[in-house]
Amino acid sequence: MKITFRFLLSFPLLLSGTGLWAANELPVYQDESRPMDERVEDALSRMTTQEKINMIHAQGKFSSPGVPRLGIPDLWMSDGPHGVRAEINWNDWGYSNRTNDSITAFPALTALAATWNPTLSHDYGNALGEEALYREKDVMLGPGVNIYRTPLNGRNFEYMGEDPYLASVLVVPYIKGMQQNGVAASVKHFALNNQELWRGHINVELSDRALHEIYLPAFKSAVVDGDSWTIMGSYNQVRGQHACHNDLLLNKILKGDWGYKGVVVTDWGGAHDTREAALNGLDLEMGSYTNGLTSESAFTTDDYYMAKPYLAMLEKGEVPMSTLDDKARRMLRLNFLTAMKRNKPLGSVATPEHYAVAEAIGNEAVVLLKNDPVSKKSPKLLPLSPDVKSILVVGDNATRDLMKGGGSSELKVKDNYTPLQGLKAIYGDRVKYAQGYRAGRPMYAHVEDVPQAIQDSLREEAVAMARDADVVVFIGGLNKNHLQDCEAGDRVDYGLPFGQPELIEAIKEVNPNIVVVLLSGNAVEMPWAKDVPAIVQGWYLGSMAGKSLANVLSGKANPSGKLPFSFPAKLEDNGAHHFGTISYPGDSIKQEYLEDVLVGYRWHDTKKIPARYPFGHGLSYTTFKYGKPTASAKTIADGESLTITIPVTNSGSVEGKEVVQLYIGDEAASVVRPLKELKGFEKIDLAPGEEKTVCFTVKPDDLKFYDDTTGSWKAEPGKFKAYIGSSSTDIRATVPFELK
Repeated sequence: MKITFRFLLSFPLLLSGTGLWAANELPVYQDESRPMDERVEDALSRMTTQEKINMIHAQGKFSSPGVPRLGIPDLWMSDGPHGVRAEINWNDWGYSNRTNDSITAFPALTALAATWNPTLSHDYGNALGEEALYREKDVMLGPGVNIYRTPLNGRNFEYMGEDPYLASVLVVPYIKGMQQNGVAASVKHFALNNQELWRGHINVELSDRALHEIYLPAFKSAVVDGDSWTIMGSYNQVRGQHACHNDLLLNKILKGDWGYKGVVVTDWGGAHDTREAALNGLDLEMGSYTNGLTSESAFTTDDYYMAKPYLAMLEKGEVPMSTLDDKARRMLRLNFLTAMKRNKPLGSVATPEHYAVAEAIGNEAVVLLKNDPVSKKSPKLLPLSPDVKSILVVGDNATRDLMKGGGSSELKVKDNYTPLQGLKAIYGDRVKYAQGYRAGRPMYAHVEDVPQAIQDSLREEAVAMARDADVVVFIGGLNKNHLQDCEAGDRVDYGLPFGQPELIEAIKEVNPNIVVVLLSGNAVEMPWAKDVPAIVQGWYLGSMAGKSLANVLSGKANPSGKLPFSFPAKLEDNGAHHFGTISYPGDSIKQEYLEDVLVGYRWHDTKKIPARYPFGHGLSYTTFKYGKPTASAKTIADGESLTITIPVTNSGSVEGKEVVQLYIGDEAASVVRPLKELKGFEKIDLAPGEEKTVCFTVKPDDLKFYDDTTGSWKAEPGKFKAYIGSSSTDIRATVPFELK
C-alpha cells in the first residue's frame, strides 16, 4: 500500500475517497503546506463517528486503522527499543517466518546510558529510525525510561538507569534522531513500571515528591523537550487506577501540566475499563483480551473497550462526544507526521553505517569496573597484551545469541559477532574456548532445567583447560531467559546463575590471571570480586558485541563507560529492599515505595551504605587529573546562575575519554534530601598530556525539591555544595556556595 502511495505522488492528480484532485487543489488535510491544526480539523470534519472509533483501537497485533475512504493510511508499529522486531502474525504472537526481516541489533538501553554520550544517543535513534522506515514501520515502541529501582527487575536492561537527570538528557536526542525520519517514538512505560512481577495489577503507592523528583522527569523531558509523538502507558496501577487510563498521570500531569499533544497508547492488554479509557486520557487501545501475551480469544478488535462499548456509551450520552474527537485529533496528527508524510527518506537496514553506530556505542558503553595487578610485580591484565601466547575464553555468553529471548525486545539479527569471534579476530588461534556452564535454551515464561551432571562436566573441562592458559577471559553474566533479564518476570536471585560463582572460584584457584566479563542489563552479586584482578561490565551490545568487547579488552578502544546504576554489595543494601516485602515486591496487591526519593546512589550516599561499585563509576587505561575549580560567585539569588569551571588533564600515556560529573547537595533543608544529586556532566576526549576546561552552569532550578504540601517546586535559601568528580563517590573537587 505504501509503495502504491509513493507512486501516485509523481502524478499531477491524486486519488481520494470521493474523486480526483489536481495537485494544487488538494483538500486541506492532504496539503502538507498547511498548518497541522488546520489539516487535522479538516480531516476530522469529514469523518464519521464509526471511522473515529475505528482509528482508536487495534485491527491486528501491531496495526491500527486509518480512514480508507479519505486515503488516510493504516498505522504500523513494531516492538524494539534496541532494533526492529521480526514480523509477527496478524492475529497471534507467532513469528511470520519471513526471510527479509533481519536487522541490526543495537546495544540495549542500559548500555546506551553507560556511554553518558548524548551524541551517540542521537546516532542511535537515527539509525534505528532508518531501519524502522525501511521496514515500513510508523511507530517504534521505545525508548524506555522507567527508573532502575531494584536489581531484580527483569526489564531493567531496556531502561536508562537509576538517575532521572541522566535518563532525561539521553532520551531527548534518541527521540529527535528517530523522529527526524518520520518514525514516531513511543516512550514507555508511563509510569512506575519498576518491576515485572504482578505487573498487570500491582498498585503502586508513593509520595508526590518521589513521583515528581525521581519517576517523572525523564518522561517530562521526552514529551516537552523531545516532542515524543506517542507515549505508552504501563500495566500496573498507580494509586488505585490502571496507568493506561489514569486520571492523575494522563489528564492532570501529562496532558494538563505538560500540555502533551501526542498519542497515549496502551501497553498491549493494558486497558481495563471503557469509561475510564474514554475519560482519563487514553487515545489508542492495543492488545486487549490477550494480556499482551497470548493468542486472541473469541473477542475481536471490535469488542475492545474503545470499540463497540465506547460507541454505545457515546450514543447513550454517557460520555461526551468531545472525548472521541480529542482522541481522533491526536491519531490524525500522528498519522500525518508518520504514515501519511510524503517526503520521507527511504530508510535502510543492516548497513555498514548502522553497524558502525552499534560498534561505537558498544565501545563507549563497556565499563571497566576493576583492573588491578595480579601481584605487586606483575602488570595489569587489561588491556590484553598483543603478545599474549594463549587465551582461554570460558562462558556460555561468549557464543550465545543474546538477542533471543527477553520478550518484546527479542530480535532477529542479520549478523551476530560474538565475543569469541571478536577475540579470535585479533588473537587468532591463540584463543581457545570452553563453555564452562550451560544456560539453557532461550524460552519465554519457562526455564529449561539443565542436569547438574552436565554442569559439573563442563566446569571440570574449563578448569582443566585454564591451568595451561596465560589468561582466562570468563564471559558470563545473565541472559534473556525467563527469571533473568526478561519481560514478564523478575529475577529471584541477586547472584549469578548456573553455578558461575563456583566456576569463577575454581578457575581462580588454578589460574589467577582471570578477567571476568559480565554481560547483563542488571547488577549482580559479586562475592568473588575481591579475588579477581579485572572485572568488566559488558552489557548486551547487540550485533557488534564481539567487536566492541574485543576492542576494549585488547586496548584498541579505551574504556570510557560509566555505570548508570549502582551495584549494591548485597541485595538488602538496595533502598527498595531495605523495608521488606511491602516495598518490594509488595503483597501481590499493592506496594509502597518506602525509600521515597532515596533511590540508587541517593540511598547509598545518604544512608552511608557503600555500593560495591557506585553510580558513575568506570575506569580507564589512562588517568585523569582534575585541577582547582573556579566559581563565578559565592552566592546566587533567584534568577541568577553560578558558573563553575574545572580543568581536566589526561595524565596518562594513551588517549581517553572522561565523564566529568557535577552533583549538588543541600547542606540543610526542611525535608529529607539526598546527600547529593546529579545535575550536570560532560564527556571529553583527551590526548596524553592534553587539558580541557569543563564548564557547568548551576541555576536555582537545580537546587529545588518538590514541595508536596503546595504541589510546586521549591528552593530554600541556604548553603549548598557542588561536587565534581569521576563518579558519585570519586569526588575530585567541591565548591561551596549559598542561595540568597
